[in-house]
Amino acid sequence: MRHDTHLSLVLAALLSSLVPASVAQEKSSHKSQEKLKLPRPQRLDRGLEFHRDSATGELRVIRSRNEGTNPSLKGTPAAPAGPPANIRARVSLVEVSCRVLSADGTPLRGLGREDFRVFEDGIEQPIAHFDASSDPASVALVLDASPSVFRELADMKAAARTLAKYLSPRDEIAVVAFAAQAQLVLPFTRDRALLERAMASPALAQVADSTQSNIYQAVYLTARELFQDRPGRKAIVLLTDGQDSGLGLSWDPASATLPPASARQNSGAKADRLTFEDLARELAAAGVEVYAISTQPRPRAMTQAWLATHRDEMLVTPAARELGIPHYTLYLAELVRRAGGQVFFFREIGTLRDIYRQITETLIAQYTLGYYPAAALAKPGWRSLRVELRGDYSAPYAASSVTGRDEPGATRDAVGAPLWQSEGGVANIRIIHRIAYYVPAAP
Repeated sequence: MRHDTHLSLVLAALLSSLVPASVAQEKSSHKSQEKLKLPRPQRLDRGLEFHRDSATGELRVIRSRNEGTNPSLKGTPAAPAGPPANIRARVSLVEVSCRVLSADGTPLRGLGREDFRVFEDGIEQPIAHFDASSDPASVALVLDASPSVFRELADMKAAARTLAKYLSPRDEIAVVAFAAQAQLVLPFTRDRALLERAMASPALAQVADSTQSNIYQAVYLTARELFQDRPGRKAIVLLTDGQDSGLGLSWDPASATLPPASARQNSGAKADRLTFEDLARELAAAGVEVYAISTQPRPRAMTQAWLATHRDEMLVTPAARELGIPHYTLYLAELVRRAGGQVFFFREIGTLRDIYRQITETLIAQYTLGYYPAAALAKPGWRSLRVELRGDYSAPYAASSVTGRDEPGATRDAVGAPLWQSEGGVANIRIIHRIAYYVPAAP
């Protein structure tokens, strides 16, 4: 009798200990499923209002009071209660990502902070932060889902796996799809299973329900809403045909700084419309590079040498028009010229997998240099950037952020070849970095 009672007590104790464990396992499984749940797509422009500051000419973005803060985005400020305060320059850490390559294109690894020099407007700046691609990177896939590009969607989905494969597990990826509107399909995450689900999401097809393609608005909103206050390496990978519907860009270079003609006819909307210049400023201020992948053929005249020759000037010119280069392709290259990054042509390289592999190899090989601008140089506006190597690593020039090739005015040897192509010596080194950044005025 006592033996049966003792056995019953033991079994009861065992059952009581097993039940919480099974409940815990069930909760753990439930949490795992919740972790893989894809959030609902969100319009990036929802509740946003554009206002151009009359004193600085800059476009400012505020969120309507009736719109709550979006937890998926990076803190767009709510509408202020009154007029802006006095204008002042915003002084913060400026980050410059760069690659150091030998003449054959091999990345040079193992360099330290002491090997670099960074200059703003020709004045050397103390390097306050240094990273050799160990800090996590933030990469936003911005996919054109308009009908003219939608046929490439299957390749987009498959190639995303390649991008995730080559990036570090610590790197974060976001997905934005756009046609007339830009939709955030996946906020920044390290969860590669979520990326898979995002690329298989019906939301990508739903975005395509429009004949318009507001390319540059989508890039602007991605930079503004997803990258605010993000440190480290930041990149937008943009896949598009380049034929924008929203900004009214034309062969007139002034169209890059003016709202579309339709908006100019309405004096009330004239000042508050996004322009190409606003986009260039936003990318340069946030330090976001752009890797633009065009689904169009590379124009025959748009060679690497041609891009390098025009590195320091606006690409949209009458001379470029005479060469037969479409203006919409020139604006893609112009965006990269201003923000840093690279232009790829899908049909030239063959597959998106190859392009994504090249992009991730570029990100992996980057050094990031950070400095705080001198107070005297912190006034709003564009600032030129230059990166050099010290001592035996000294290079005669910085290679183009657009092409990574020789630039006009580079030091040359006796036979006229760029020194980095000469045999022997330390000049066989190229430094690739963005050529400028923008200091915004802020209330």
